[in-house]
Amino acid sequence: MAVSGFTLGTCILLLRISYVANYPNGKVTQSCHGMIPEHGHSPQSVPVHDISVSQMTFRSGDQIEVTLSGHPFKGFLLEARNAEDLNGPPVGSFTLIDSEVSQLLTCEDIQGSAVSHRSASKKTEVKVYWNAPSSAPNHTQFLVTVVEKYKIYWVKIPGPIISQPNAFPFTTPKATIVPLPTLPPASHLTKPFSASDCGNKKFCIRSPLNCDPEKEASCVFLSFTRDDQSVMVEMSGPSKGYLSFALSHDQWMGDDDAYLCIHEDQTVYIQPSHLTGRSHPVMDSRDTLEDMAWRLVDGVMQCSFRRNITLPGVKNRFDLNTSYYIFLADGAANDGRIYKHSQQPLITYEKYDVTDSPKNIGGSHSVLLLKVHGALMFVAWMTTVSIGVLVARFFKPVWSKAFFLGEAAWFQVHRMLMFTTTALTCIAFVLPFIYRGGWSRRAGYHPYLGCIVMTLAVLQPLLAVFRPPLHDPRRQMFNWTHWSMGTAARIIAVAAMFLGMDLPGLNLPDSRKTYAMIGFVAWHVGTEIVLEVHAYRLSRKVEILDDDRIQILQSFTAAETEGHAFKKAVLAIYVCGNVTFLIVFLSAINHL
Repeated sequence: MAVSGFTLGTCILLLRISYVANYPNGKVTQSCHGMIPEHGHSPQSVPVHDISVSQMTFRSGDQIEVTLSGHPFKGFLLEARNAEDLNGPPVGSFTLIDSEVSQLLTCEDIQGSAVSHRSASKKTEVKVYWNAPSSAPNHTQFLVTVVEKYKIYWVKIPGPIISQPNAFPFTTPKATIVPLPTLPPASHLTKPFSASDCGNKKFCIRSPLNCDPEKEASCVFLSFTRDDQSVMVEMSGPSKGYLSFALSHDQWMGDDDAYLCIHEDQTVYIQPSHLTGRSHPVMDSRDTLEDMAWRLVDGVMQCSFRRNITLPGVKNRFDLNTSYYIFLADGAANDGRIYKHSQQPLITYEKYDVTDSPKNIGGSHSVLLLKVHGALMFVAWMTTVSIGVLVARFFKPVWSKAFFLGEAAWFQVHRMLMFTTTALTCIAFVLPFIYRGGWSRRAGYHPYLGCIVMTLAVLQPLLAVFRPPLHDPRRQMFNWTHWSMGTAARIIAVAAMFLGMDLPGLNLPDSRKTYAMIGFVAWHVGTEIVLEVHAYRLSRKVEILDDDRIQILQSFTAAETEGHAFKKAVLAIYVCGNVTFLIVFLSAINHL
């Protein structure tokens, strides 16, 4: 699910369930009507919280104190409804007593018609005022949904019914008994899944490709086995929270059919869901799943279920006999609540029909365009620009002879490397925009720094076109400007690469990538220091020889030759080191 970066639509589980408990700040206007926090768990049946009021009768304009109290709870949603139509809109409005604890919501376009928690801190009592409207019904009842924690909540706890003075006595309508939802039973798997039938009887997605969940604990495995009009799904991988997969029409998160296996209290809950935008999955009914089973062994979670290929009339469930991109993700879960996946989800390279002929395929944690973007930027700002800077700074006397078009060799090499840097930067710069279709607001400071680098990379060669002649008075100003802009571009580029390595779209594996980048910076700075010290020592040696007036010409030539040889050796070692660092990063990108 693409991945909050890499695609993925993926961010399959970039979670933001629009329900009471999933909003610790209490902004739950989406739940105003049904007052139901759809967490994929059954609500509690016996209330342990009470609503009390300061008076049982009211007139238009009255202000009545309403108190919610009971066992410690984190979230709540309080409303007043017409007692004769509890499914109708809210009645009246509320006034806060303690704004640190509660807040007003606008439900059904009625400002202040509901009250919710302001934070997830535990509370045992909340007091508010209810303001009776001029158009109030004869009888009004208070309802509250209370959340103790993610999987423990009560829905529409009935409170007292208050009436207008001249209203007929309220007669409670005959209750309609609605059975509480029950969870379909799930059995326990007795052995791990096998990859032996992948490509023969099973449609398999594996990471690493060709791994075997029966033998390798690190193997992430998803298989589909068709059986007449149904499909058996098996999913396995290392996870202490949840595993999930989704079927998507594109490589972006949104309007996807997703399935989660959530580890909770030494049990695995198998939960169908759907994705609406880059947000938490919305949990759906388990009625569409059969033969659910699970297994937990040594940090590896395995779950399986069966569902029909087509489910006519069932909303949010895709027909399986159609081609989709398939996403695989995992992440943390706590108390039944899932959090954003721990790394960029795996996505298949193309669309597949899992009911078609069995296949054995893999996927990538990053799309090709972002891989190319990262690779080109690494080549430009780790290799070509670094070598070009050293050549211009230290190799003017080494390669001073005229070369192509009468220009000095060092200048030709420097110009070629810098134009290459600019060209690679320009190409790499446009790739994320092509992929995203615009600006990414989820990439932090990286795109802003990238724009600055891009601007400086283009300005540098344009500035060089207007370089004054060698002895022109403006030459010194040009030199300082050129050096300042180039240095700024290199520093900002390194900062952008540091930030870019951790983005979901190019989340390079292993925390050692940061140390590798630090190593590259130290390598370059160290090389510059070595060459600076050598240049200083050489200049001092020549000055001493000049002062002594002894064999000045011969000694100077020998010192110069010795200095040139040393610089060439340092440059050769530096280039080898740079190429090594580059290979490390390109290999990491290639294995995403």
